[in-house]
Amino acid sequence: MSILVTRPHPDNEATAENLRTRGHVVLLAPVLKFEPVAFHDESEVGYSAIIVTSANAIRAVAPLLPDLDLLKLPLFAVGEHTAAAARDAGFAEVIVAGGDAAALRDKVIQSVREKVLKKKGTLLYLAGADLSRDLGGELGAEGFSVVTQTTYRMAPVKILPRDVCDGFAAHGIDAVLHYSRRSARAFLEAARDEGVEISALAIPQCCLSETVAAVLRDAGASQVLVAASPDENALFGTLERALRTRLA
Repeated sequence: MSILVTRPHPDNEATAENLRTRGHVVLLAPVLKFEPVAFHDESEVGYSAIIVTSANAIRAVAPLLPDLDLLKLPLFAVGEHTAAAARDAGFAEVIVAGGDAAALRDKVIQSVREKVLKKKGTLLYLAGADLSRDLGGELGAEGFSVVTQTTYRMAPVKILPRDVCDGFAAHGIDAVLHYSRRSARAFLEAARDEGVEISALAIPQCCLSETVAAVLRDAGASQVLVAASPDENALFGTLERALRTRLA
């Protein structure tokens, strides 16, 4: 089966390799491009912990971390993928949430009840330029002080690779994997610009979350499937289910 991965580089490479070991042919169309944003922390308040919702936020500041005196702080990561990036960057104390921002919020709140974190402390939120929810505001409503620092942006890629366009035109792509709301929107815009939107939306769209799925449904996709949990293994399970149905 031929699977299209829309995930940005470099994460798409690991996804592609995982799919190939499962016997799939993989096409890559990274519809967002990672761009770091200059990090300027002018806060004079000492932080008690860091919260991160994307591995890209850590990649963006990784070269600066030794000079920022942040590695000694506990870091709350949205999921295992982000946690792995944090450990690779040098963070020793990494607390892993259940895969989405709501789970991360709840993990931070729980840490106060367990006396791992003091509620009056200030949290540093390393974030992207486009946020799917106001995590800082939600934690602020719970009594936390949150300083949000934008460390990166994901810029839309306006075109699809030629082999992907040809694959849609020849009905040679069996499913598409979507990892974020922004990448789903960028994929739709690129497919529309390339004139392959109808073909692209006629096949299964496998989405990491319901938020992502809503973008595809609103665009007219008729076969939208959502992973049971917001992690890649669950997404792969959804893909296999979609392919079985397609072959039936």
